[in-house]
This record gives sequence, structure tokens and C-alpha cells, in this order.
Amino acid sequence: MDYLESYREIIQNVLLPYTRIPYAYGDLKCKTVFDRESDSYLLVTLGWEGVKRVHGCLVHLDIINGKIWVQRDDTEDGVTGELLAMGIPKEHIVLGFHPPDVRVYTEFAIA
Repeated sequence: MDYLESYREIIQNVLLPYTRIPYAYGDLKCKTVFDRESDSYLLVTLGWEGVKRVHGCLVHLDIINGKIWVQRDDTEDGVTGELLAMGIPKEHIVLGFHPPDVRVYTEFAIA
């Protein structure tokens, strides 16, 4: 298995357990959206909190040029640590939510 296919499976294995975590309030669910064609992977929250409709992106990961870009991560502990724990090296993870001039100060890939 080439490393990109391995990265796809790792991302899916990291995101899927979040869909089984119940919300303590509202009628909310987490749902995964995996687009293996464009290598975009989302974890979205949707449902109702009282009369308020909730629909938002909790996590957005892309694979771009062989690296995992963390575009958004609003989980409590962050999925980056889970990606590292699953064997993805720091130099293959880009913290895309940081501006490029800040990324140089992280231990992760710049782009």
C-alpha cells in the first residue's frame, strides 16, 4: 500500500470515532464527508439546538501534494496529535489554519 492510500485510511480512522460521540445538548450529530477523488475529508456537525439550526464544519483535512493539510480543527484535543500517533510524520502535516509566516515557527511542514 502506498503512503497516500495509508494516509487516506488513517484520516478516516481518526475521524470516524467522532461520529459516535453524543452531544450533551441539542439534537446534534457529527457526520463524515470523505471525498477520495479530491482528497478532502470533513467532519461536520448538524442538527438542532432548540429552534436554532446548527450546520458547521468541525474538522477539514486535505491531502495536497502528498501532505495532510489541517485546514480546520475545532475538536477539543485536536486531530493533529492523533495523526502523529498513527505514524504520520510532522514533515507531512501542514497546519493550514496558520498563516505561512507563522508555520515556519511550528515543527510541522510549511507547505
